[in-house]
Amino acid sequence: MADLSGRVAVVTGSGRGIGQCVAIELARRGAKVVTNDLSGCCAEDTLAEIRQNGGEGLAITADVSDAQQVEDMMKTVADTFGKIDILVNNAGTTRDNLMMRMPEADWDLILRVNLKSAWLCSKAVLRPMMRNRYGRIVNMTSVSGIAGQAGQTNYSASKAGLIGMTKALAREVASRSITVNAVAPGFIKTMLTENLPQDILDTLVNQIPLGRWGTVEDVAAAVAFLASDEASYITGHVLSVDGGLVMG
Repeated sequence: MADLSGRVAVVTGSGRGIGQCVAIELARRGAKVVTNDLSGCCAEDTLAEIRQNGGEGLAITADVSDAQQVEDMMKTVADTFGKIDILVNNAGTTRDNLMMRMPEADWDLILRVNLKSAWLCSKAVLRPMMRNRYGRIVNMTSVSGIAGQAGQTNYSASKAGLIGMTKALAREVASRSITVNAVAPGFIKTMLTENLPQDILDTLVNQIPLGRWGTVEDVAAAVAFLASDEASYITGHVLSVDGGLVMG
């Protein structure tokens, strides 16, 4: 298991689901973890579980699509822990609809929350990472950003944009020993999928070569690896965690 002892990690959108599991996994491996969510109680809930398991961290309520709130959050982290080693850009949301029916506001919202937030957070941590000549940035994209998904032109565009940003930034900062990678989950069991009708669940799982849905733990393990020293020679890479759903 990759050891993250002594590292300080920020995980955006870590109040529930994949982000929550990522935060808990990084803490389990020794990192001090800053949890973040729009809902303060959700960020605190994740932090409480981290502390219950013997970990250390800080919960910050912030809208990471707002530049001033991002700046304030990263300053608080630096003042508290002295550095930021790992950033996981996980914050995101959906507003699915066919393009012909999609309100312009839903397009703008998804690009702001899913893509601009990652740009703002990454920009905010670059100077301290460059000074330390160390950093790990992991962006949470999606198989929808690789293959596209009907009814998700906004979401697919935002996640494809994250892939492009990952590769471009990886080239910019590699000389300072900062790696930038992305994880692309496929069909993952979360609270959002629990209420789907069984026939839809069966149809979706039949598309997965491994024949099962992924778990949040599957995704968290991939993020933890890319955030570790074991992945020090990997940058600009998109790691699909999808059971073989999207290949090539």
